[in-house]
Amino acid sequence: MEESITFIIKKNYSKLRKSEQKVAEYLLSNDGDIEQMSISQLARNAEVSQPTVMRFAKGIGLENYKELKLALTKERVHKSMEKDKKPSLYGFPISSEDKMEDIPAKVITKTTQLLNESLKSIDVGQLELAVKAIVRARTVAVYGVENSSTTVEDLTTKLLYLGINCKQYGDFYLQNISANALGKEDVAVGVSYTGYSKNTVDVMKQAKKAGATTIIITNYDQTLLSKYADITICLSNEQFLYGNAIFSRSTQLAVVDMIFMGILLSDYETYTKRLDENSQLITSQAYHR
Repeated sequence: MEESITFIIKKNYSKLRKSEQKVAEYLLSNDGDIEQMSISQLARNAEVSQPTVMRFAKGIGLENYKELKLALTKERVHKSMEKDKKPSLYGFPISSEDKMEDIPAKVITKTTQLLNESLKSIDVGQLELAVKAIVRARTVAVYGVENSSTTVEDLTTKLLYLGINCKQYGDFYLQNISANALGKEDVAVGVSYTGYSKNTVDVMKQAKKAGATTIIITNYDQTLLSKYADITICLSNEQFLYGNAIFSRSTQLAVVDMIFMGILLSDYETYTKRLDENSQLITSQAYHR
């Protein structure tokens, strides 16, 4: 599959100068008719000079601003076409000719593909640092939005079962207030498939400013979110799908299980005891057969 201009910008983001990164950030956070803008308009909106826009275009492998506009136009048209094909938008390898009995194999195959790719990308050193930071933390705050909320919920639940003081907030304003209250003894975990979710980036920026140790779980290792990370757990650098894909949950949840097991191994006796005690509390709340 041909790489989209959005993916190309993200892939080259870390190699750009700070001024050129401002152009990238503007393009990635604005879905309007950017391809209709003149170079002077884009420069003004991104708060950079026109030569910076030109350097940005060359920095991502394009010849000039005209080629950049053409790429943006092609991507907009492609996205428009994809809206009429919802299954492919969410990454399902499915067509109108498929039958119900085809679905289990297709879903399992796709999920396995993503998990195998993530296995090759996981940095065990970064995973170990994440486990150590969480174990030592006074408080662990977990942040994420939309599709990543499933991962946030799962990580919070597993940490609480292990007796680790952990919290999450669904409301962005409360997330921001929570991040501002963190300190050097605390850990903030940000979950974002793309690494460009505005709310998650803003909250992790606030947590970093407050002095907390910051951990991010993302699909790309060089993103806007990674600017505010002390520890990065990267799932892959491949663009499997368009959009914040539904299948991204499977790899994120696998990372949560890795962190969970890593914490258990860090002090097996202590954490297995806590896990057993808390599991018994839950069991006592169930009706017996």
